[in-house]
Amino acid sequence: MTSSGSRRRFEIGVDIGGTFTDIVCRESGGGMHVLKVPTSRGDPSTAVIQAIAELRERWGVEAAEVSRFAHGTTVATNAVLERKGARIGLLTTAGFRDVLEIGRQLRTEVYRIVLDPEAPVFLAPRRYRREIAERIDAKGVVLMPLDEAAVVSTADELVKEGVEAIAISFLFSFRNPAHERRAAELIRARHPKLMLSLSHEVDPAFREYERTVVTAFDAYLKPRVDTYLARLEEGLATAGIEAPLQVMQSRGGLASAQVARQRPVRLFLSGPAAGVIGGQMVGASASTDDLITIDVGGTSADIALISRRKPMLRSEGVIGGYAVRVAMVDVTTIGSGGGSIAHLDASGGLRVGPQSAGSEPGPACYGRDGKDATVTDASVVLGYLDPGFFAGGRLKLEPQKAVEAVDRQVAKPLGMTTAEAALGIHRVLNAQMAEGIRLVSVRQGIDPRSYALVPLGGAGGLHATALSRELGIRRIVVPRLPGVLSAAGLLAAPIEHEVTAEFATPIATLDLAALREKLREIDRRAAELIAAEKVRPADVAVSYFADVCYIGQSYNLEIPLALDDADPAARLYRDFLEAHDRIYGHSVESPARIVGVRTVHRVGGSEILDEMRFASSGGPPEIGRRDILVAGCSRFVSATVYDRDALPEGFAFAGPAIVQQTDTTTLVEPGWSGVVDRAGNLILTSSSSPPLGGEVR
Repeated sequence: MTSSGSRRRFEIGVDIGGTFTDIVCRESGGGMHVLKVPTSRGDPSTAVIQAIAELRERWGVEAAEVSRFAHGTTVATNAVLERKGARIGLLTTAGFRDVLEIGRQLRTEVYRIVLDPEAPVFLAPRRYRREIAERIDAKGVVLMPLDEAAVVSTADELVKEGVEAIAISFLFSFRNPAHERRAAELIRARHPKLMLSLSHEVDPAFREYERTVVTAFDAYLKPRVDTYLARLEEGLATAGIEAPLQVMQSRGGLASAQVARQRPVRLFLSGPAAGVIGGQMVGASASTDDLITIDVGGTSADIALISRRKPMLRSEGVIGGYAVRVAMVDVTTIGSGGGSIAHLDASGGLRVGPQSAGSEPGPACYGRDGKDATVTDASVVLGYLDPGFFAGGRLKLEPQKAVEAVDRQVAKPLGMTTAEAALGIHRVLNAQMAEGIRLVSVRQGIDPRSYALVPLGGAGGLHATALSRELGIRRIVVPRLPGVLSAAGLLAAPIEHEVTAEFATPIATLDLAALREKLREIDRRAAELIAAEKVRPADVAVSYFADVCYIGQSYNLEIPLALDDADPAARLYRDFLEAHDRIYGHSVESPARIVGVRTVHRVGGSEILDEMRFASSGGPPEIGRRDILVAGCSRFVSATVYDRDALPEGFAFAGPAIVQQTDTTTLVEPGWSGVVDRAGNLILTSSSSPPLGGEVR
């Protein structure tokens, strides 16, 4: 037993996916311990607690030695997608009860005979939306005082009807929040346990529909997120872990569980954001500035763009088909993953996803009574996966059940062989993911051929070469630990808090004194949030940004504010034109305006985790051969199987090949070659690319 003076310290990152929960345990001054365990569907925290017990059994990680615990969660997104949020009430200014339902009167499907609502009415059906007499004008002047009696009686009625939270969104509260604050005081005095979301705190910006929507989402999520985080904290405490729980936010920074509870709407892309941070690390280690990351898990694929070593950010995301005005990494999520179910539609066409077998019962090859043919089953049929080494040998696959499922659900109905059907499943999935990549690249005027592809997740490596061939990408960077890179990204992410404020003014007439005063105001609020993290104020780095658009334009871009520049307004305008041209492919020298400002307070963060230093195991690189079937080949071909852990720096090989490791498997199709770089990344290039060197073995 080590003495207290020499006690080891560990940091744990946990990313919960639809099929597997990934755990990375970082030992200070040591190495990395990696685990993949099946996700516990009923209560995701159960798998986390079980993994902690396994860390102790396998590597002697004692609970008292854990100094940090970072978590990426999908609980917020799943609550929306599955409609399992709280029952909420919505208080609005008199006359604006139906803002949530009217929306922007924009439709994505205009030719459907039966039209479904495209505004998120499910958040607060009309019987739970109530009007309150009050009015503040566009300049923040009170025109009609708040009807306090109506606030009290309405809140009492909603509580009797079983609401768990109330969202308050009064007109122009971002200019003058007095009425929202007073309404909250009155409600809390009578119902202290009732959760509230105030629009001037959640989204202090103009456009009442967008502000109402994001405030309603915040209230809808609060009870569920609070319960989940409380349960996880309780489990960690029971396990003896005293380290504070940190949660990844959609923008790519960590926050304490205490703050995450206050702002649950900022957790929509909690898990995917960690994968993007992991992708940043990979780019830095491989000296590659421009990357497209694709994180393929069991139920979905998350696609993001990293340009000039920085993730692309957007001020508004889309969750479950609904626009939500929350700053987040620019991630596109599609229902395509290893557990995606293959099925035939009404016309007899092959479809893959978005339904997923998940982890319970999982794909047919799991042997857990799953009957549906999935992408993983197709991978087994095609020879890509070793049934005895799936998830590092934690789960023994049953190939015959995979064959039976693919044959029954796809091959026989389509009149083809089982292998042809399995290859068809992969081709459909790859086409869907390629289209997703085009959405984040070509849509923004970016040629994906000039970027490197970074496959992440448990299934990313199986589809990397096929996707690159489809898109014309010639370089693939397979990280050292691709299957758990999101969990590793949690440990590299900074603690970050962001506060926004409405600040509408043309750039040409920008009042710098007024701007600095507004920034000081939101700095104070951000400082309060960062104080909850118990960090030294001297370690906090502060950045300022402005949301800028052309006058008359509806959508804005986030542009850094260079307040130390000789002419901050001129610099802001130039940077806006450059960003507009880069993202949309054009810019014009027309007048622009600021619509809002934000401050970001950040502490820590790593470009590369030192503990991920690469070292070969020293074992034999080649561990066997296996017959596989790939697109473009009329029959199975023999592929060399390599042990990823044993590949030394400079080791080079050519496809067809299979590279196995504990957390994933990488398929290298014919026409591709690979080499291991200094950081342990596996660099794959197509045969038309310049040779990378290294002795072919």
